[in-house]
Amino acid sequence: MRDVAALAGVGTKTVSRVVNDEPGVSEAKRTRVLRAVEQLNYQVDMAAGSLRRAGRRTLSIGLLLPSVANPFSGEIHRAIEDALAPRGIAVFAASLDDDPEREKALVAAFIRRRVDGLVLTPIAKSQAHVIPQHSHDLPIVFIDREPTGIDADAIVSDNAIGGSRAAAHLLSHGHTRLAYLGDRTDIQTARERRRGFLEELGRSGIPASQVPTIEDLHDEEAARRAAHELLNSQEPPTAIFSSQNLVTFGAMRALKEEGMSHKVALVGFDDFALADMMEPGITVIAQHPERIGKLAAERILARLDGDQSQPSTWVVPSELIVRGSGELLPPPQAI
Repeated sequence: MRDVAALAGVGTKTVSRVVNDEPGVSEAKRTRVLRAVEQLNYQVDMAAGSLRRAGRRTLSIGLLLPSVANPFSGEIHRAIEDALAPRGIAVFAASLDDDPEREKALVAAFIRRRVDGLVLTPIAKSQAHVIPQHSHDLPIVFIDREPTGIDADAIVSDNAIGGSRAAAHLLSHGHTRLAYLGDRTDIQTARERRRGFLEELGRSGIPASQVPTIEDLHDEEAARRAAHELLNSQEPPTAIFSSQNLVTFGAMRALKEEGMSHKVALVGFDDFALADMMEPGITVIAQHPERIGKLAAERILARLDGDQSQPSTWVVPSELIVRGSGELLPPPQAI
């Protein structure tokens, strides 16, 4: 900063005002400072600046997602970035890989880097490990899954209702031999989607014990193998509900490999790009990650701005999108 001030012929306070976009500097001086900044390739030290900034803010948020490679996580990430950028807040993202120990380690790492807040998709059995920091005014907003062991804002989807809606849709098209392909059983959202699906079938007279259920599928390949197993079983299902997008991808691949894409109905949880371009198009229970991300950003900003209201949970409704795969009818002998 001293070098910039010397080159521009102004004081360091003037440089500080210009780079922080503060008033009280003439246009002539501002122009000279900005020219010197460009010539010297000066970069503002946000960490050093935070030592003097009111509230010791670093203008950064830590975002912990299951996997930044998952399209659902990517849409949340983008929505949060878009909402925080006008405030000059940077978003630093990391993948938890749904590993409880990684959650604890990454939370600690972000706190050491003095982020102003955290947006977190929890996987550990309890999030009580962040209570000391949370109690010292570190805002935390949980997304996709509700936390345990701590009171904090949460933004989630209506997972059980979505699972129930998928079952009702398949039942309405005459299916009675249905199967469930699920994510890991230690993931809250997967358990809720399975519960909604099976309870809706139970209300129609199909007990859970009669529904083939394969779980702990956390990637496309595992789901593909599980779907092949179902399709080659003694009494294969006429309809499949897949509980998240990677599981849906595996089911789609197996159906194509078995030549069953137009014979076995499929409803997936989570929408994805080009779902409408498949043949048939893939019917889904769509979450709205962009809405989840926007609400999470609004809540973290509200807390940063001093909102002291009691923590709440916001539920973002899912939506059935009909495209063809979920409307296939069972063969007459299977009804």
